[in-house]
Amino acid sequence: MRLATIVTSFLLVTLLWDYAAAKQGTLPCSVHPKKGTPATKLSSLATVSQADAERTAVASLKASTPTTVTEGELEIEHGCLVYSFDIRVSGKEGTEEVLIDAGTGKVLIHEHESAEQENEERDQEEE
Repeated sequence: MRLATIVTSFLLVTLLWDYAAAKQGTLPCSVHPKKGTPATKLSSLATVSQADAERTAVASLKASTPTTVTEGELEIEHGCLVYSFDIRVSGKEGTEEVLIDAGTGKVLIHEHESAEQENEERDQEEE
């Protein structure tokens, strides 16, 4: 019974943390560039190389089939400096989007995007 209470408490704290981060628009990351930081200055704030971040992103998928990184960039997302990678896994529909903390090299977010979600995101970026 006590273990169930501990697990429930842990899950509740985790959900509250995620909710608070979503409300603030930030992630628990190590580098928070100031608003208006030019894209040309972002690489000087990163302590992890893009190549290392890409290796971490691909390894985090634990895919048993080949993967292809279709896009990778250093950007500010949710108030954090991150490397964002779109990765296709052979035999799987859609794309895996993985955000890597540009300061620590840790995975911050891993989301699966359907082809429809990818198109919507691409359309929003073009606006």
